[in-house]
Amino acid sequence: MQTVLFDGYIHSATEREALTFVMSETAIRRFVETYFSRRREFLALAEGKRLPFYLLDRPALLERIELFCDAFRREIKGARFFYAVKSNNHPEVARTILSAGMGLDVSGQIELEMALSLGAEKILFTGPGKSNAELELAVDHADRMTILMDSFGELRRLEAIAARKGVRIRAGVRLTTDPSGLWRKFGVPMDRLGEFLDEAASFEHVRCEGLQCHSSWNLNPWTQVALIRKIGESLRKLSADQRARIAFIDLGGGFWPPEGEWLQRPDSALASTAPEEPAFSPLTHYWKPAAPIRLFAEAIGKAIDEHLSPIVSSKFFFEPGRWLSHHAMCLMLQVIDKKEDDLVITDGGTNMIGWERFETDYFPILNLTRPASVETPCHILGSLCTPHDVWGYAYWGQDIQPGDILLIPAQGAYTYSLRQEFIKPLPDVVTISGDEESA
Repeated sequence: MQTVLFDGYIHSATEREALTFVMSETAIRRFVETYFSRRREFLALAEGKRLPFYLLDRPALLERIELFCDAFRREIKGARFFYAVKSNNHPEVARTILSAGMGLDVSGQIELEMALSLGAEKILFTGPGKSNAELELAVDHADRMTILMDSFGELRRLEAIAARKGVRIRAGVRLTTDPSGLWRKFGVPMDRLGEFLDEAASFEHVRCEGLQCHSSWNLNPWTQVALIRKIGESLRKLSADQRARIAFIDLGGGFWPPEGEWLQRPDSALASTAPEEPAFSPLTHYWKPAAPIRLFAEAIGKAIDEHLSPIVSSKFFFEPGRWLSHHAMCLMLQVIDKKEDDLVITDGGTNMIGWERFETDYFPILNLTRPASVETPCHILGSLCTPHDVWGYAYWGQDIQPGDILLIPAQGAYTYSLRQEFIKPLPDVVTISGDEESA
């Protein structure tokens, strides 16, 4: 059994599920102190601002972009990068991505319109069930677009629309990774790839030049490596003429941030009842380690060299989302009411993030007003009229009182994009630009 050592732990390369550990308090404290060290900066940003707000850290985003792209460029010749806009759809995030030379991966009309408005020149349009209106908009901007088609029906609709407009458009096809579960909603079965390529070749206006295959929630690269092997097996079954049409292979995203997955409970099961008395210790946290991005790049690069490069001459696309946006946004809240020594209410509710994240996921809550490198049990709850409005079950600080300003770090991925107007208004975004902050 192959094993790989990273961050002090040995993990089996054949495991599909990551091991779960009790988190080290020292490791959490080290993470917390990196944000406490910027305490004065954060408090200064809050002066004169209406709390709560999202804090977008543009320098942190630029740093993540550089780390990711450098890791993959070292290992994979011809690597191209497209940010998955759905992970955080704030326009300034996309604008920063574009300034760094990446493209955008969009999954619907809202994201596509934003990408076009920002002047994006390299756009991947992905996702199932694209409407005719969305396809028409894409065809109208064919010079900037690659459409990843999700079905035979979508191929035919796209050809009809492009023919009507007299436009040729670049496209690819998504391949199904799980033909039996709910993920079968995505793409075309691998055993029908040759059939799809032949039908596409019969059309005049759709140029099918590549394929995509995606897996999500990758704490390590082994699922992606297995997919690359399957793609190679599918490509070997194609004719030489069919393989010659494959100019790009998009291997998707799904890279988990390097801290791994932090959990309130070892099973990470969502609480089904009101969380007044959680059946776990509020000071014991759990951790599924994630591989560093260099290991992802090394393992994927080796798999490409072994299974794909000998068969096709292609560029390789990647769609990082969570890995880039995770550290790029924090939440800033204020304690508005203290009802008990172990129960406070904040001025912001979890409509800011759109789901009951913190009943399962753990992130440290930092009391910037009264900082301390010690965690104290306390229900930190939001101001929505629901008991599932939970931020956490403890805070880092020496005390907590009304008026205190709290920071929840690393909330950039699949939070802002899922926000919703429910009971409370949506907060503003304050941006750290690197020189000065702006609202």
